[in-house]
Amino acid sequence: MENIARSLSSPRNNFWILWSSTTASNLADGLFKISLPILAAGLTQSPGLVAGVTFAITLPWPVLALHAGVLADRYDRRLMMVTANLLRVVVLSTIVLFAATNLVSIWMLYGCALLLGIAETFADTAAMALIPAVVQSSSLEKANARLVATQTLTNEFIGPALGGLLTTIGVALTLGLSSGLYALAMFFLLNLVGIFRSERVHSNSISVDLKEGLRYLAKQRLLRTLTLIVGVMAGCWSAWLAILVVYVVEPGPVGLDKWGYGLLLAGIGTGGFIGTLIVNPITRWLGRRWAIGMDILGTFTMMAVPAITTNPIFIGIAAIIGGMGGTMWSVVVATLRQKIVPDHLLGRVSGAMRLVGWGTLPIGAAFAGIIAQTTGVRMVFALCAVITCLLFIPFFRIITDEVISTSLRE
Repeated sequence: MENIARSLSSPRNNFWILWSSTTASNLADGLFKISLPILAAGLTQSPGLVAGVTFAITLPWPVLALHAGVLADRYDRRLMMVTANLLRVVVLSTIVLFAATNLVSIWMLYGCALLLGIAETFADTAAMALIPAVVQSSSLEKANARLVATQTLTNEFIGPALGGLLTTIGVALTLGLSSGLYALAMFFLLNLVGIFRSERVHSNSISVDLKEGLRYLAKQRLLRTLTLIVGVMAGCWSAWLAILVVYVVEPGPVGLDKWGYGLLLAGIGTGGFIGTLIVNPITRWLGRRWAIGMDILGTFTMMAVPAITTNPIFIGIAAIIGGMGGTMWSVVVATLRQKIVPDHLLGRVSGAMRLVGWGTLPIGAAFAGIIAQTTGVRMVFALCAVITCLLFIPFFRIITDEVISTSLRE
C-alpha cells in the first residue's frame, strides 16, 4: 500500500487520482441511493413515508449549499471532501449494524439519510471547485466529460444494477460495500499533490461571503437563467425518483422485482454514458446551446412516459433519453461555470447555483409524496412533464448563442 501511495503522489497524476476517487464515491452513491428507498419500502407501504427518504437526503442542499460554497473558498477543498467521505463511512456503517440486527426504523433511516445528504452537499461543492486546480483551462471540457462519464456510469448504471442485485441477498451487504467504497475514495484523495485552497482577494465575514456569491450569480444573466431552469428540472427528477419505487416494484402497477428496478434506474446511467460520448461532437456541430436544450427534451420524455404507460421497456427507454440529456447539461454547464467564474468565487457561486438549482430536490420529493398520496402516482409524472415543457419558453428567449458568447468574454 505504501508503494502504491508513493507512485500516486505526483502532480501529473492528480486528475487520475481525482478520477479514481470519483469512481469509488459515485459507485457508493449508486449503491446506497437504491438501497435506502428499498429498505424504506420494506418498513412501510406509505408512498409519502418512502418519499421521505429522498426528501431527507436532498434537504441539506437548500439549507447548506451556500455555506458549503463559503467553506470551499476559505479552506482546503480536498480536506472538505475527505471529511465528508469519513462521515459517510460512519453513517453507513451504523445503518449496516442496525439493519443486520433488524433494529432499523423509518425515523432512524431519515436521520441517516439527512447526514448522508449533508456529506454530499459539502463533498460535491468542494469537488466542483477543485477541478480547475488539477487540469488546465483548455482541458476543462474534456476533464468534465470524463468525470461526468465516470459519475454517470457508476452512480446511475453500475451502482443501481449492482445494488438491485445485492439487495436481493441483503440490504446490509449493499450498504456495507458502499461504506467501503467511500473509505477507498478517501485514500485516493489523500494522495492528491498540490495546494487546493483558493487565493482569496480579501477576508470577509461569512455573511459577506455568502452575499458576494449570490450577488455575482444574480448579475450573471446566463448562469442565473441556467440555475433557475435546472432548479425546476431537478425538482421534477427528485419527484420522479422519490415515487418511482412505489410505481415499478411489485405490488406496484409495473410489477418489477428489486433487480428489475435497479436495471430500470440503470437506464439513466446508460443514457448518461452515451451523453458523455456525444457531448463534445454535439457542442462542436450544434453549439453549447443545443446540448443544453436536449436536457429539457430528455427530462420531459422521462417524466411523460410513465404517466401514460406501465410498460417497463418504454419507461426504461425514457430513462435512457433523460440520462443522455442530463449528462450533456452537466458537462456543458460545469465548463461554462468554471470558465466564467473567478477561482476565488468559484466555491460560493457553485454553492449559490446549487442552492437554487438543487434546493428544489426536497421540494420535489415532498410534492411527489403529497400528490401520490392524494391523487395517485401517475399524476406526479404528468404534472412534472407539463412543468418541464414550460421550460422551453426561457430556453428560446434567453439561452441564445449570443448570450453564451458574451458571458465567456466578460
